Amino acid sequence: MAKKVESYNEATEKLRRIVADIERGDLDVDILSENVKEATRLIKLCKEKLYKVDEEVKKVLEELDA
Repeated sequence: MAKKVESYNEATEKLRRIVADIERGDLDVDILSENVKEATRLIKLCKEKLYKVDEEVKKVLEELDA
């Protein structure tokens, strides 16, 4: 079964939780490693979503100028 892709807001909320956990400093090394991997995945997801939205907005604005 395919995993549901998070929305931008869901991804940023997960990132906030991961950062808070890391800042507390009481994570086991194995859990820290997993959190860093998950944070990396979420950051890539957010960047892709932001890039896609930016391109779509640029396209709409170009169509308005035409």
